[in-house]
Amino acid sequence: MKLTPLADRVILKMIETEETTKGGIILTGSAKEKPSVAEVISVGPGGMVDGKDVVMTVKPGDKVVTSQYAGSKISLEDEEYLIVRQSDILAIVE
Repeated sequence: MKLTPLADRVILKMIETEETTKGGIILTGSAKEKPSVAEVISVGPGGMVDGKDVVMTVKPGDKVVTSQYAGSKISLEDEEYLIVRQSDILAIVE
């Protein structure tokens, strides 16, 4: 099965990162806040959304930072995805 976003929607896959404290303790995903860095999987076509012309600026493969509580979670074939509006993306990580 394949997800195809509509309008200004973007499909993201969250990136699990390990963080190390100053004391050398490795924090796993359950011991820290939800990660906000994700990889763009698919991008909608943009176009006219709510009476405004939206041009999509992200592309598949980009790493982005999102709002912590943005979007809708979807599970598909044992993978978790997040569907957000492009406006919920705060930055592109380079």
